[in-house]
Amino acid sequence: MNQTLTPSQSHSATQAALATARIAIVSANWHSDVVHQARDACAQRLQHLGAAPARIHSVEVPGAFEIPLMAQKLAQSGQFDAVIGCAVIVNGGIYHHEFVSTAVVDGLMRVQLDTGVPVFSVALTPYNFQPSEDLLGFFRTHFVKKGEEAANACAETLAAHAAVDALLGEAVTA
Repeated sequence: MNQTLTPSQSHSATQAALATARIAIVSANWHSDVVHQARDACAQRLQHLGAAPARIHSVEVPGAFEIPLMAQKLAQSGQFDAVIGCAVIVNGGIYHHEFVSTAVVDGLMRVQLDTGVPVFSVALTPYNFQPSEDLLGFFRTHFVKKGEEAANACAETLAAHAAVDALLGEAVTA
């Protein structure tokens, strides 16, 4: 029999998965006025979905490039069920941002695949980022949305992993 989660099961499964989950949010200090909007919105949304505030931990690093190594350290510790990385990678008119964004996202994926711990990225490269007050306001609001989306993805992924773990733990009968 195929097993799928219905919306009501999904909500309760998400709450159950988050009730005991320990989650790290790693955020870059570069443009922290924008990045911390994602971090804070992510933590608030996780709490709204059922995570205990004491089980959500924030870790700061200087910039986006440092996030994958910190995510790896946290994931390999065995003490975290998920890691979320938040950063803004500035397109300053040279191609540096392309290398950094690729390295960060590839690094986060590698951490996830190497450790089996779900890792999520809110490492964004806004096109032509300009630190004018109007655009900063837009990016602050946008990062709130992206932080909430990362929290939703984290919660749903943890619930999906719990469901698959339960499925894999079942005895197979013919």
